[in-house]
Amino acid sequence: MAASAFRRGLLSTVTSYNRKHSHRILSIADTSHSFQAHRQRLQCRACGLTGGVQLMRFMSSRPEGKILETVGMFEAVKQHGKYETGQLFLHSVFGYRGIVLFPWHARLYDRDITPPMSDSKPDPSGAHGSKEVKGKTHTYYQVLIDTRDCPHISQRSQTEAVTFLANHDDSRALYAIPGLDYVSHEDILPYNSTEQVPIQHELFERFLTHNPAKSPPFAARDTLKAWQEKNHPWLELSDVHRETTENIRVTVIPFYMGMREAQNSHVYWWRYCIRLENMGSEVVQLRERHWRIFSLSGTLETVRGRGVVGREPVLSKEQPAFQYSSHVSLQAPSGHMWGTFRIEKTDGSHFDVRIPPFSLESNKDDKAPPAGYTF
Repeated sequence: MAASAFRRGLLSTVTSYNRKHSHRILSIADTSHSFQAHRQRLQCRACGLTGGVQLMRFMSSRPEGKILETVGMFEAVKQHGKYETGQLFLHSVFGYRGIVLFPWHARLYDRDITPPMSDSKPDPSGAHGSKEVKGKTHTYYQVLIDTRDCPHISQRSQTEAVTFLANHDDSRALYAIPGLDYVSHEDILPYNSTEQVPIQHELFERFLTHNPAKSPPFAARDTLKAWQEKNHPWLELSDVHRETTENIRVTVIPFYMGMREAQNSHVYWWRYCIRLENMGSEVVQLRERHWRIFSLSGTLETVRGRGVVGREPVLSKEQPAFQYSSHVSLQAPSGHMWGTFRIEKTDGSHFDVRIPPFSLESNKDDKAPPAGYTF
C-alpha cells in the first residue's frame, strides 16, 4: 500500500507560490511496473539557489519487490549552453541512467510552428500538405545507457539507436551497438555521483576516465576521440523532423548508413528513429502504419502493416511515449519518406497521425567503412 501510494505521488507536478518566494517541486517518473525514477528539486526563485536533493530509484524486475537505492544528487538543469562530456543524467522520458559522450548540433524542423516564408524547407513532392518548415538548431547528445536499466525500459523496442552496415566480407547485413543512444537536450536530468564507475557499460572505461579535478569528473579518453572522428559520417545527427496530430507528436531522425554493392547495383541504406508521444490525457493505441517511400530513381513504394516492429504500443498519461528504430534501402542515392500511423481510441474509433516527411540523403563519403567496435 505504501509503495503504491508513493508511486501515485510521483506523478504530480506541483507549483506553489507565496508573496516572497516561489518554490517549484518537480516529480518525474517512469511509471512502468518494474522501474521508477524519482526527481525532486526545490528552487527559490528569489535567491536563485537550488537545493541538493538525493536522487532515488526503484530497481526491480518484479512489481512486488521494489528496492529503493540512492544513485546521486540532482544538479540544476541547463536552460542555456550544453552539457559536457562525462555528464551523468537520467532520461526524463525513459528513466534510464546514462552519461554524455559528446554533443551533436541538429536542425529541428518542427511542423507545429508556423515559420516565415524565408529560410524554410519545402515538403517533398507528393507528401501530405504543402507547408514549408523552418529549421532551427537543436542540441542532441551521444550517450551510453546503463546496462542495468535496459531490461526496465518498456517503452522502447530496443535500447540502441545506432546500427552500422557490416563490412563487405561480413555475412551480417547490419550490426548494432547496444546501449548507445541519442538524447535531446531537454530530456537530460543531470546528476552527480561519488562513484568512479557510476554507469555499467562495456564501453564506459574504454571511452572515459575518472578525473576528480574536473566537473563533471569524467574525461574523454583518446579512444573515444578517435572512435568519434572515424565514425563521424555514420553517427552524425543532422536533421530532426517533428509534427503533432490530435495530441500525438511524432519525431523522426534519419541517418545515412552507407552504400553497398549488390548484384551489380548500388544499394543505399538509412536507419530512422521514431518517437511517438501522447501529449494529451486520453489513452490511445497504435494499430497500423502506412508509409510512402519515394526514390530518386522514380519509384514510389507503399508499405502498410499492423503496428510497428511487431508491437502495437499503448500511449497513456502514465506511459506517454514509445520509440523504435528501423531501416530502409534504396537503389538511388536519395529519396523521401512520409506517411501516417492509424491510432485507436478507447471507444474503438480511429484517426490518422501524420509522420512528418523527411529526406533520405547520401551526402557522406562512402570510401571508409564504419569502424564499429574497432579501436
